[in-house]
Amino acid sequence: MTATAYTRLEVLRTFRNRRFFIFSLVFPFATYLLLAAPNRGETDFLKSGVSAPLYYMVGLIAFGTMVAVSAGGARIAAERSVGWNRQLRLTPLSVPAYFRTKILTGYLMACLSIVLLYAAGIALGVRMPAERWLEMTGLILVALIPFAILGIALGHLLTIDSLGPALGGITALFAFVGGTWFPITGSGWLAELARWIPSYWLVKAGRIGVGGEAWGARGWLVIALWSAVLAVVATQAYRRDTKRV
Repeated sequence: MTATAYTRLEVLRTFRNRRFFIFSLVFPFATYLLLAAPNRGETDFLKSGVSAPLYYMVGLIAFGTMVAVSAGGARIAAERSVGWNRQLRLTPLSVPAYFRTKILTGYLMACLSIVLLYAAGIALGVRMPAERWLEMTGLILVALIPFAILGIALGHLLTIDSLGPALGGITALFAFVGGTWFPITGSGWLAELARWIPSYWLVKAGRIGVGGEAWGARGWLVIALWSAVLAVVATQAYRRDTKRV
């Protein structure tokens, strides 16, 4: 199988996965409408200085995109359960093309989630300068790299039955510690811990939309470190899984 054919197949499989659509696209979108629409007239929501539609939009983007890119692990686990990955190794598909397709598919779904929430936010009155939209989106996409790799690692480490609960628990924990549902402030140990978690910088990327600052050197360092470490874990998990054949 060629890389192009496999990418096309992977995209079709993703679009046909109803459970994936519900959790990575429908859930964040519906939650946003339920929370933001009744408060669309609030221009200083929770004394944050921004409107309720904008406040909820940036928070739910972090959660929705995190789920979208890491969900590739579920497809990997499903392939392993039926032996599809062993069949792929007999084709001309290279290992880099295999991983690249998984990551690109996850990013495609993440972009769909971003577009849906942006469209909903604009419909409810969210307005920002074009450069702020672009800066926020760019940093979000960079911050998602470790989560895409995490999904690949978990897909090769866990079974299809255990992956769902594990992935749900891990993303929920990252969302909580990273400040998706509430702002991380202060200088205590919890705040310091959060700043070494990639989800914190994913949330901070979205906070650019509510007047926050872009990353400093620490943000780039945390994303790079997590990406590098998880890439090693994913590579080792793949090699171990390959040796079982």
